[in-house]
Amino acid sequence: MELSVLNINGQDTGRKVSLSDAIFGIEPNEHAMYLDVKQYLANQRQGTHKAKERNEVSGTTKKLKKQKGTGGARAGSMKSPVFIGGGRVFGPRPRDYSFKLNKKVKALARISALSSLVRDNKIVLLESIQLSQPKTKDFTGILTNLKVSGKKTLIVTSEINQNLFLSTRNLPKVKVSTAANLTTYDLLNSDTLLLTEEGVNTLEQFYNK
Repeated sequence: MELSVLNINGQDTGRKVSLSDAIFGIEPNEHAMYLDVKQYLANQRQGTHKAKERNEVSGTTKKLKKQKGTGGARAGSMKSPVFIGGGRVFGPRPRDYSFKLNKKVKALARISALSSLVRDNKIVLLESIQLSQPKTKDFTGILTNLKVSGKKTLIVTSEINQNLFLSTRNLPKVKVSTAANLTTYDLLNSDTLLLTEEGVNTLEQFYNK
């Protein structure tokens, strides 16, 4: 598949870039994408939740009443979960939610996500994004020129671009990522994918190993 190359003014440069079918033209594997997104979200969980159980709440351990003859159920102490202020039964405990996912499955998921974006015409290809200084106003002008202002936009570059990162960090719907750090979640969570020509080359080299 070929995509027209635009400049930062939104104008067609007259050139086209052919995308690798092995990266941008496969049949998306929905299950692989589901697993990769599931792992990403699981890794974001801190797992620090905790509720006090019977042996952890403060209170007396004295037996409340005699065992028999009261006409009610037997009771040991106020720490019992059946009383207000007592411990919680099977409450949440700190735990690690992360799990292992095969590298080939993760690669397949990301290639599938890229292919889905191509199929849905959500990729915009740029010559490059060069900002002389970190300025959010200049970058929002680029988004307006490309007619993607106000949309969830993911920008993929070949390497870290400090001026670009600083110009976009105050924009809630814009995220910048390098090709090496790209995630399936970010791809599927975006309305538009802005790729530079160098970014395309880096992606094809990275996933054609």
